[in-house]
Amino acid sequence: MNVSKAQERDRYDSLAPLRDHFCLPDNTIYLDGNSLGVLPKAVLDRLQITVATEWGTDLISSWNNHGWIGLPQSVGEKIAPIVGAAPGQVLCCDSISINVFKLLATGLALRPKRTTILVEAQDFPTDRYIAEGLAQLLGPDRCVVKAVAGDELEQALNSDVAVLLLSEVNYRTGYRHDMAALTRSAHAVGALTCWDVAHSAGAMPVAFDQADVDFGVGCGYKFLNGGPGAPAFLYVAKRLQNQVSQPLSGWLGHRQPFDFTPSYQPADGVLRYQAGTPSVIAMRALEAALDIFDKVSLAALREKSLALTSFFLECLADQTCFESFGVLTPSDPACRGSHIAITHEQGFAIAQALIAAGVIVDFRAPNIIRFGFAPLYNTFEDAARSAAILGAIMAETRYLEPCFQRRQKVT
Repeated sequence: MNVSKAQERDRYDSLAPLRDHFCLPDNTIYLDGNSLGVLPKAVLDRLQITVATEWGTDLISSWNNHGWIGLPQSVGEKIAPIVGAAPGQVLCCDSISINVFKLLATGLALRPKRTTILVEAQDFPTDRYIAEGLAQLLGPDRCVVKAVAGDELEQALNSDVAVLLLSEVNYRTGYRHDMAALTRSAHAVGALTCWDVAHSAGAMPVAFDQADVDFGVGCGYKFLNGGPGAPAFLYVAKRLQNQVSQPLSGWLGHRQPFDFTPSYQPADGVLRYQAGTPSVIAMRALEAALDIFDKVSLAALREKSLALTSFFLECLADQTCFESFGVLTPSDPACRGSHIAITHEQGFAIAQALIAAGVIVDFRAPNIIRFGFAPLYNTFEDAARSAAILGAIMAETRYLEPCFQRRQKVT
């Protein structure tokens, strides 16, 4: 019954034609776009030109003739409307981890009398790891990291907090923080904010400028579909630019990098947050993947994302196995990202059984199964069939088979 209902909803989905822009394997329900987006067909053509012509024929002249040297800025400007940023504030470069380091160091420099970086205890670990590495480098007199539960963040903001570092959507639970409200609370005590939108950008509107955010980071390989290891991006609000230099003062962040002067002079604006040479092939792939966002409104993506996740929860509730699972993701749409997280003591094995049955999900320790819905290409039928397959796996206890107990490096 849910499948026929899903097919009816798909027929009236105005975004359904976008699915044809992606390379989706046959007999596969891909619900891991919150971890690695599907390959856009446009990327294949763009990379063929980049490799065969720009690199293969034009060689080093392509830095000028094909604009390679400006890709961090031009790709950043394509990302800017997706994260609600006016021009001149977004740069595509490096990884989230490196960008978090740059921006936290900037934040501490802008708040020299404060020492605390405030983080959510259950946030994505790498952001906290980077903050703790910076604290170890600078010493406790200059930087300490304080981790609190998500519902304790607001009361933990005080006059010693230099930067609040937080993901808009929690990678484990799918809970969406109120970016604008928490930014206001941080500013009320004089703190800066650095928002990680890795699980937001591309699935919903992000409002950096409107929320008065100070700094932001995100990646290119999840809902932006830029490919495995795609470049990340950073955001620095215009009002904070040119006040301090970031610590990774590489040559491309120099005011005149090809003057090769012995002393470093930072470039103006967000360009000073470049460090080393950009990965051109990876940049081109992300650039092509971003073109599809010109064809759709972010509000429409958000509407479909919420409809998909709500429908999936309804389908789950219809399964007799539903009571054996815990649900971490909020039922309130305003507090939900674009993935559903459920828990089970056999979570890892169940995830592997789903993958073997053609439903690609992922597992997060200690017991979380994540179903990621990418509104650009996922369907309501994907939601209904994946719930039914989960029900069959549980009814037949397929997850108890020994082959589903073996763990590989990537889960």
